[in-house]
Amino acid sequence: MRRFGWSLAAAFLFALVCAQRADTPAQTRTGADVKGEVRRDVRTVTIPVTVRLPEKTTQTEVLYLDALQVFENGDRQEILSTRGAGRSPMTLAVLIQDDLVSSASNEIKGVGDFIRRLPPGSRVMVAYLRSGSIQVRQKFTGDLDRAAKSLRIPVSSSAFAPYSPFDSTREALARFASQPVGRRAVLLISDGIDISRGVEGSSPASGLDLQRAINEAQRLGVAVYSIYEPTVGAANRSLVGNGQGSLNRLSNETGGRAFFEGTGAPVSIDNFLRDVDTLLSRQFALTYLSTHPEKGFHKVRVVAALGEGEIHYPSGYTR
Repeated sequence: MRRFGWSLAAAFLFALVCAQRADTPAQTRTGADVKGEVRRDVRTVTIPVTVRLPEKTTQTEVLYLDALQVFENGDRQEILSTRGAGRSPMTLAVLIQDDLVSSASNEIKGVGDFIRRLPPGSRVMVAYLRSGSIQVRQKFTGDLDRAAKSLRIPVSSSAFAPYSPFDSTREALARFASQPVGRRAVLLISDGIDISRGVEGSSPASGLDLQRAINEAQRLGVAVYSIYEPTVGAANRSLVGNGQGSLNRLSNETGGRAFFEGTGAPVSIDNFLRDVDTLLSRQFALTYLSTHPEKGFHKVRVVAALGEGEIHYPSGYTR
């Protein structure tokens, strides 16, 4: 998350709906695939960007693309288009860890209501992170009520714990590859604790599967919004800290946000879901022309020439 200053009173929210849009058929593609584009040393890249405005701001002025700047590896890049914000459709995956504590069953109705509140035309997948492969209860569908009804209470048994919550998350993220370009997000409800490679490997700084999940989300332009819920069985404080830190890193580096309430189960996640709802209403997909075709990690920085507020975007992507 970055903070920036305002010189305009109005919001991305209104402006980005009015901004120019381009029909780009893939999240990242070679410049030669763009109509009329013959250069081979550039690629288009689409990233999720969210602008959170101070409550006092209004939506009465138009923000043009000139108010935004994107830098990749320190070099300014050309912005091609912005898509979405407000009530424009989005693609969302809801992922729930199956060995959450039994009190998590009380949250299912709220998650269902969250799905039903998504903008018309949105596509939703519902899946559970468990031992073996993920259990997909509902493939991506535009029927929001059907997706909400596919939710079930978690099994709440350690026998169904996933090998790694982040390996399962990466498996789910791969399914975005077949979905339309535009606003993309994951709602992940998990404890974030990954001891598949030993306790030492559960650290946010050293988690291999965590890094792979981050790479996949960045590659596909998916912002991950994480909500911490504990799982069955006692976990020591250091593991809980590692889990929350891992969820925080996953969200921060993909342009999302993580939510916790201390180290235990939240009384309710309804407030968290409302915050996610608000953030998604201010998310847009930004497509720019990358001049760095080489493989490896490419650091991204988005600058808004405005006053106080928050801006969320991925830290970069790996090609």
